[in-house]
Amino acid sequence: MLLTFRDVEIDTSLFTLRVGKQVSHVEPQVFDLIVYLAQHRDRIVSQQELFETLWAGKVVTESSLRSCIKAARQAVGDSGDLQNCIATIRHRGYRFVAAAQAIEGAESKLATLLTPATGLAKTDTITAGPRRASIAVMPFADLSAPSESRAGIADALVHDVIFQLAQMRILFVIAQGSVFAPHVRRLEAHEAGRLLQVDYVVSGSLRVENARLSLSLELAETCTGRIVWVEDFCEAMDDALLVLNQIGGKIVASVASEVELTERNRAILRPPDSLDAWEAYHRGLWHMYRFNQQDNQQAQHFFDMAVRLDPSFSRAYTGLSFTHFQNAFQGWAPRETQVNLAFKTASLSLEADERNPAAHLAMGRALWLRGDQAQSVSELGQTIDLSPSFALGHYTLAFVQAQAGDPHAAILSSDHSRLLSPFDPLLFGMLGARAIAHVRLSQFSEAAEWAVKAAARPNAHIHILALAAFCLALADSLTEARSLVAAIRKLQAQYKVDDFILAFRFDAQGASLFRQGARLIDMA
Repeated sequence: MLLTFRDVEIDTSLFTLRVGKQVSHVEPQVFDLIVYLAQHRDRIVSQQELFETLWAGKVVTESSLRSCIKAARQAVGDSGDLQNCIATIRHRGYRFVAAAQAIEGAESKLATLLTPATGLAKTDTITAGPRRASIAVMPFADLSAPSESRAGIADALVHDVIFQLAQMRILFVIAQGSVFAPHVRRLEAHEAGRLLQVDYVVSGSLRVENARLSLSLELAETCTGRIVWVEDFCEAMDDALLVLNQIGGKIVASVASEVELTERNRAILRPPDSLDAWEAYHRGLWHMYRFNQQDNQQAQHFFDMAVRLDPSFSRAYTGLSFTHFQNAFQGWAPRETQVNLAFKTASLSLEADERNPAAHLAMGRALWLRGDQAQSVSELGQTIDLSPSFALGHYTLAFVQAQAGDPHAAILSSDHSRLLSPFDPLLFGMLGARAIAHVRLSQFSEAAEWAVKAAARPNAHIHILALAAFCLALADSLTEARSLVAAIRKLQAQYKVDDFILAFRFDAQGASLFRQGARLIDMA
């Protein structure tokens, strides 16, 4: 069916939404919401009806619905102030108020560009915005015995993973309606991937047995059939909704991380003058995660290239913001200038895509650099609200809270970030944030334990080595602390505790404790 209103065209068979001549990529839940309201435009649709229809009885909050409504309005050029398409009827629900036409069997403008044999877009004729890696999450096979099977659990988990992947706004995620289409569902994963013309496919099977859920997953490249990632999960089903949410979050974080790693490694092998925006961005990430001044400059070069090639690429601006953050944090360039540039490029990222969680992360980090603790924590909270599975959002919140906020909250956020992404390039920071929180709680043995783990990471920078040295000193492990001091001196002969304190933003108690540790090992 074709739905048209104002300058918007929605094709419910192809799961496409066009505004003017531009294809708009929206999250599956948002797409379904727009279609449902438009199809029932003759009446008010209650919140409860939307919960039961679109969330299939899952427990969700009103804030989730409001967020979905906001995204739906943005997708069709509406807003909460205008309400020209989706109106809020106070204490009643929502109603679609734009003049709309529904045509069964009509061919959309997009359909004229499709290959008749497959119904799939020709890659050489359709222009749906700059290239992004694409992924399809196929329905999971339920291998449970009939007596153990819980109706719909496999499909519900796939729905969650699709929704949460789309929330991250870095991959082009195929909508649930396409992967659940009967003719697609019957295919093997690699065949479905080729039919859907995606770069990656997630497939798997689950089994419920003795009140435990076992899940086996794999991520494969469509073009080569190469398995990129495999993982097994096994959890008790005491609270089914909680378990599904936890497993879904781990799947999303792992898949996003593995795709990013694959794309980074592919981009580094490409000739620099042949890169498109997507490849330039991932080439920048490869350099950025090496955490030294020369690679940071190279990362900045490739992120600059990415935003020149695609000025709408929000994540490329976040990469640029992080290179300026590193320049300020590591003391590689004049701090004030780099703080301003980190803030400016974070702002450009938000302008490009306000719903991108990484854009809010960049802004939260920039606000921290400017010394605005409260606003930084608020912005990072938005990051997690937009994408609960975004490990770096949880880590950055831990980083900020550990220094001058709530150390107990920092420990929880650090642990959750590592649970989501246990092999993250920023794992040293996740461990280090926990160590800082323990110092502020005067738990020096625990602080030393976590700081030593952070310093052992191969890409840990000099401030992490210093953190471990100071924590060991506070824990009265002076021999181990002095061995780290020797390593620090080889990297930067004149490094002192003042360099460490300047990089961070500790409260008075935290700064005092680290100075105390530094005095014990002659680094004051």
